[in-house]
Amino acid sequence: MAPIKPHWAQPSHPDIQEVIINDAEFTTKSISKVTLPPWALFAKLDFPPCTQAAEPTYATVQYGRDKHLNLNSDLLYINHSCEPSLYFDMTAMTVTAGPKGVQTGEELTFFYPSTEWYMAQPFDCLCGKETCRGRISGARDMTSEHLGNAHLNVHIRQLLAEKYATELAIATPAVDTNVHVNGGGKHTNGLSSANGTGIDYAYLGVTDALAGAVAGSLRRGPTSRELSGEMGGDTSVY
Repeated sequence: MAPIKPHWAQPSHPDIQEVIINDAEFTTKSISKVTLPPWALFAKLDFPPCTQAAEPTYATVQYGRDKHLNLNSDLLYINHSCEPSLYFDMTAMTVTAGPKGVQTGEELTFFYPSTEWYMAQPFDCLCGKETCRGRISGARDMTSEHLGNAHLNVHIRQLLAEKYATELAIATPAVDTNVHVNGGGKHTNGLSSANGTGIDYAYLGVTDALAGAVAGSLRRGPTSRELSGEMGGDTSVY
């Protein structure tokens, strides 16, 4: 599939992002024009300019179990890295600085499997980091060791829990992605704060042993403490 030609006014985010156009296919990249502390807001994902995609492509971002969006902006040129500078929070529909923050002049990247269950166009990662995972084809095809230190979106954690349950021949009921009641407390999006990954394993029908294994190997997205501003700093809103 050929690279998408921009149909939006460029630059779309001139205050925070510089796009470096290269002649070779899929080598265009983005450079940060701002310095932000960990988890500070970098950009919002609004509809419009975002639109729902009919099917996943190399240029879409997954924002639910079976939902994908077109960014329709220069945010499309944020490439993959196994040690990313940004985090796409598809529940809040925001792009934030990653756990190490973002520096002016740093390449803007995010960890594709944090949003993508499978990749329409898998590729071999060339990030060069010590933690490089190699072949990137989506969270579905990655081991818990490869996903262990990554901050993952809600829908990816839910799909992983169901995958692990299926592999162990555990029957799992359908997940209510809206609201359910568990143990007298109301939880939204099929989640519970009672375990390390934020997944309500009891609701998924996952055993305590499996829940412990998954909780010990997978990172959830940024915690409320991290997002509360305890890590300090201003945010960039665009």
